[in-house]
Amino acid sequence: MRIDVLGAVQASRDDGTPVPLGGPRHRELLGRLVAAEGRLVTTATLIDDLWPEHPPPRALGSVRTFVAALRRALEPDRPPRTPPRVLLTEGPGYALRLPREDVDAHRFQDVLARARRTPGEVTALGEALAAWRGPAYADVADSAWAERERARLDELRAEAVELRARILLDRGEGAGLVTDLRDHIAVHPWREPAWTLLARALHHAGHRADALDTLRRARATLADQLGLDPGPDLPRLETDLLTGAAPSTHAPATSWTGPGVPLGPRTTVDLARTLALAGGDALVRSRSDRLAAITAAERTGDLALTARIIGAYDVPALWSRADDPAQSRAVVEAAERTLTVLGPDAPADLTARLLATVAVESRGTDLTPPEQDRARDAARQAERLARDLGDPGLLAFTLNGVFLQSFTRPGLAAARDRTGAEILHLATAHDLPAFAVLGRLVRLQSASALGYLDAATAHAEAAERLAATTEAPLVPVLTAWFRARAAATRSTEPGGPSPATVAAQYRTADETLRTAGMPGLHRGLLPLALLGLRLLHGRPAPTDPRLDRGPYRPWTEPLLLLDQGRTTEARTALAAAPAPPPDHMQEALWCLTAGAAARLGDPDTAARAARALRDARTEHAGAASGLLTLGPVATYLEEAERCASTR
Repeated sequence: MRIDVLGAVQASRDDGTPVPLGGPRHRELLGRLVAAEGRLVTTATLIDDLWPEHPPPRALGSVRTFVAALRRALEPDRPPRTPPRVLLTEGPGYALRLPREDVDAHRFQDVLARARRTPGEVTALGEALAAWRGPAYADVADSAWAERERARLDELRAEAVELRARILLDRGEGAGLVTDLRDHIAVHPWREPAWTLLARALHHAGHRADALDTLRRARATLADQLGLDPGPDLPRLETDLLTGAAPSTHAPATSWTGPGVPLGPRTTVDLARTLALAGGDALVRSRSDRLAAITAAERTGDLALTARIIGAYDVPALWSRADDPAQSRAVVEAAERTLTVLGPDAPADLTARLLATVAVESRGTDLTPPEQDRARDAARQAERLARDLGDPGLLAFTLNGVFLQSFTRPGLAAARDRTGAEILHLATAHDLPAFAVLGRLVRLQSASALGYLDAATAHAEAAERLAATTEAPLVPVLTAWFRARAAATRSTEPGGPSPATVAAQYRTADETLRTAGMPGLHRGLLPLALLGLRLLHGRPAPTDPRLDRGPYRPWTEPLLLLDQGRTTEARTALAAAPAPPPDHMQEALWCLTAGAAARLGDPDTAARAARALRDARTEHAGAASGLLTLGPVATYLEEAERCASTR
């Protein structure tokens, strides 16, 4: 018996007679068992893999039927009531038991492993490569397990092509390699070792000018497609060819896209990170550059490279609303696709970075509850992996995700402060200046939420000092807003600034934010701040029609209508307002809901708001942003509880 999966899934007898395997599901189940390499696959796993979206009601029965049919096909001469020898039942599932040399994928992997250790295996390696009939599992649907196996085996195939070429060139042999390597590069244009091997093969064939042109094209391809500079081998070979020296030979090197090998010093993502920290138009450009780099990496089909490109953008993020929701969703989808295909055996650092990316980018109000749950789970898993790895930079990045997923309900400012304190400690101890800024700003927000204005001011000043040395121009934009927020609180105290002075501070801060490239933060912020200032002083809501209330309109509208005497419309608006999203402003929006419900005498809505706000009793509404305040949550909570008690 022989089973082949390096192409379409097929089986044959010793004499070459094909084995009729049945329909697509039969072949997929057989392929899934081949991928397990003799290990048990539970029936639950088989059902999940064969029907990832909606398993049929009789999925278990279908799996058993497929197994029975495969057993008849694979062992047609097995006597009745005797145990199978190839497709075995074990515990809660099944296992395929064949010698490794009888399965082409296993045989190929074993030949490659021997060739890595013994160059004399190069002939067997060539024969194993010639046995490929197309992409692995070519006729299996694009399920996650098949994608994962295809990607893994394709990477091994690419390594085998390059290893064979390197061994032959080191021996002084090279006939036929130019054509083979050109075909290989046509499929894998991002693999730097392939380009250097092609240049060596051309030089060996007496085509020095073509070899130099190949190295120049390699540079251009890497720069244009991925924004990458080459590693040391390519320029070293170019120097050898230009000086007329014999090309140096080197020990077999891991592909530069492989695990543990750093990306080039000038990747597109590195540029995007730099631009993001600069703010303004540069921040806007960084978002498109980042997505372009991810798209280019995915086109290569190199999973490790894609994972590193996605995870390399570890720019600290402070705000719980995305500036570009569509881009954030695209990044999350790319990260989740890569996680799925990499599978559970992926390097822990790649997995942690991808999970942290999901957590950091899953922001905004358009997330479904399952998406919110996945993001929070991702944050927790990423943190756990980073702690196990002991990588302080990675841990700081994962804690950024923990922070952004810590707005599950009102009243968690103290927990966020602990996260900010750890980020700051890591950043200070391990020279991570961007995360030191993040830690300060997180602690500023937390102290602001708890009403500790002296502590918040100290964090603001420390963040500004860091910004002066790390070129982080967005920091003073945010601290200007905090100083206006602090002035708003002081305006209610004897000798404090007038409300008009505070309003002017808010407007000045808004002007600087307008060009900062952060629409997710900017839109609707000034009207909400001015409304909070009016509420602090018991004055009617501002009605300036030029103010764009943005995402906060559903919760500000009832009070605006009430202050215009439009009670019926206010009641309708309050009934239509949804529960506030889990973000920086949730306490503020619940307080607006509580205030409107109390004024309208709506005990049910007031009771709902009171339940939401109870754990935030000691905090200040809106102040978790560090940018504005509506006053103590306790004031609104008491109003809501009084109204609710009338039910």
